[in-house]
Amino acid sequence: MADEQVKRKLIESATADQKPAPSSSSPDDEPISIAKPSDNDLERFRSKRSPSIAGVETLLPALPHHNMAAAKDWVRLHPNEEKYWSPEFCFVSVPIQGQPRDTLHLINEELATRYLPSGRIQRFRFALATKPTDRFFLCEVPSQNLDNVWNASNLSGCVQAKTLWTQATSRRPEGVDGYKIDMAKHQDAFPEPNWPTQALNELIMVTFAGRMIDREDHPGLLRLIGARQSIS
Repeated sequence: MADEQVKRKLIESATADQKPAPSSSSPDDEPISIAKPSDNDLERFRSKRSPSIAGVETLLPALPHHNMAAAKDWVRLHPNEEKYWSPEFCFVSVPIQGQPRDTLHLINEELATRYLPSGRIQRFRFALATKPTDRFFLCEVPSQNLDNVWNASNLSGCVQAKTLWTQATSRRPEGVDGYKIDMAKHQDAFPEPNWPTQALNELIMVTFAGRMIDREDHPGLLRLIGARQSIS
């Protein structure tokens, strides 16, 4: 009996010696599990640049200038007459080499009356105006000879256009003097103008850059009076 117990203990001891030794590898040796990105995870593609400054207005370049009828479209004039309708200015049309039409110039009134016949001098106001979808221009507003039917009807259309989409059409093809002034059938057919905040004087200065006669030797004035121009 004693021999059987000794024999059993020897077998258990031998079995214990055959068990594998515990692993000595560290947790750092285990493979790393990488989570797959979600299909909706767009953070990986987000721009790191700072956003542009909101509310910064783009300055307008030189604008076209003509009367309301020449727009050949529906027109609105700025409703703030104090800030966006100019006083009366003096203008002359100057022939420019290479240009098919004479070019309108601003001119100092003293120079104009001293050197030019009155029939060459034009006088009118400017108002900031637009066609539908913010196509801005400087609208020529009559300020002289307002008893003339052309000027009177033109001015009437300009005043109406402060609040209503308005169109002026010459009635000359009908054999009638003056402009036909219409208002759009549906005033909400076009969005309200998104008026710029630039000062009117600034817009005029940009538009007439290089075309402001303010001295006796200005090439535009010399051309009008037929004076010799120096060649530099």
